Amino acid sequence: MASRSLNRVILIGNLTRDPELKYTPNGTAVCTFGVATNRSWTTQDGQTKEDVQYHRIVAWQKLAELCGKLLSKGRKIYLEGRITYRSFIGKDNQQRTVAEIVMDDFIVFGDGKRMGVVEGAKAPPETVSEQVAAPPQEETKQDESVNPEDIPF
Repeated sequence: MASRSLNRVILIGNLTRDPELKYTPNGTAVCTFGVATNRSWTTQDGQTKEDVQYHRIVAWQKLAELCGKLLSKGRKIYLEGRITYRSFIGKDNQQRTVAEIVMDDFIVFGDGKRMGVVEGAKAPPETVSEQVAAPPQEETKQDESVNPEDIPF
């Protein structure tokens, strides 16, 4: 019996560039973009330091198409996925390895309210069978007894 393992990535960060939506020769949508995450800390002498990490994100099929529509440079997102490593031969004929996060879920943040929730692509692109949920529609009528300032999100 094989031991259990887990490959799960959760990030909250900002897009470093607009998503690039392309299609494979067989018509499968693939979208790539970058996300920056940062952390800050205070040193013993009271200085604030910051460390920024850049991540390459890949989405497939319907999720890729939604990324192309909903995301843009600078937008803050929450994303979930798994880390993968891909090797290729560079233009200089040297073998290169790149780490990528294959995204399977995301939430777009903006203006203090939730912009969209997406689920899908929980398997490699060849076997994706799950439906992707459309972003929720905003209600046009607001309950007058609820003050929008009282909502915690």
